[in-house]
Amino acid sequence: MFTGLSAFPLTPADESGVDEKAYARLVSRLAEAGVDSIGALGSTGNYAYLSREQRAAAARIAVGSADGVPVIVGIGALRTSDVLALAEDAQQAGASGVLLAPMTYQALTDDEVFGLYEQVTRELSVPLCVYDNPRTTHVHFTDELHARIAELPHVAAIKIPPVPDGPAAAKRRVESLRALIPGTVTVGVSGDWAAAEGLNAGCDTWYSVIGGLFPRTALALTRAARHGDAEEATARSARLEPLWRFFREYGGLRVTSAAAAHLGLATEPNLPLPLQGLPAAARRELVAVLDDLDLGTNG
Repeated sequence: MFTGLSAFPLTPADESGVDEKAYARLVSRLAEAGVDSIGALGSTGNYAYLSREQRAAAARIAVGSADGVPVIVGIGALRTSDVLALAEDAQQAGASGVLLAPMTYQALTDDEVFGLYEQVTRELSVPLCVYDNPRTTHVHFTDELHARIAELPHVAAIKIPPVPDGPAAAKRRVESLRALIPGTVTVGVSGDWAAAEGLNAGCDTWYSVIGGLFPRTALALTRAARHGDAEEATARSARLEPLWRFFREYGGLRVTSAAAAHLGLATEPNLPLPLQGLPAAARRELVAVLDDLDLGTNG
């Protein structure tokens, strides 16, 4: 479950709620493509903007539409009590694992972050992936904090931010973290533009935004890297650089929202307010990029 390609679909939602039919279709496409796991209610899944009831329903839909593919459900929230409730909902929905980012308003100390994971893992019966996402959460994990958390029960994986540029620097980053955590805990990379670099450096998993919309494209890159063909993986990533530029500038959620609407996989609006998606000019440019890369519904 915590190796290979973990594809994170959009959860289409507006002020009236989640478009459950569109969401089920998006998840089913990933199962049909043969992804290794499905990441429901990650950052691309709008988890922070949905109510507990909406998140529980989305978790049930994801598991029900995944055709046996393991589903990892995001359970991040500001308060520990809410995280525990969301974890229970995810487990009742049949999730194979959970993904936890420490959400913040007040800055958290390392002891507070550790305390969150300590309390949550004490209550879990499924594996947990630690979500290290400083760009969004403003929580900065040290490797020493990762090492403390990785010793807790049920911790099975760490999802790290983009690795440094360059094969040698990327490899050092992955190896320095691995040296501090148990061998049973996998290391996966996020930040799609850095996926090939991370996988080539030894990451076990790509936690992928593009994989949630173009699973076959993401699978081809993942399999090349996992089979030891670093050159092929790098070349596939380089071809997608026009898309990565949009990810870096606007974030994966807004890009995915616009792409899903363009491909007819979700109606608009599909983001909860105050999110408004891509500006009109950027959207036109994105459509041209998708067409040029031949990224359609079979991508």
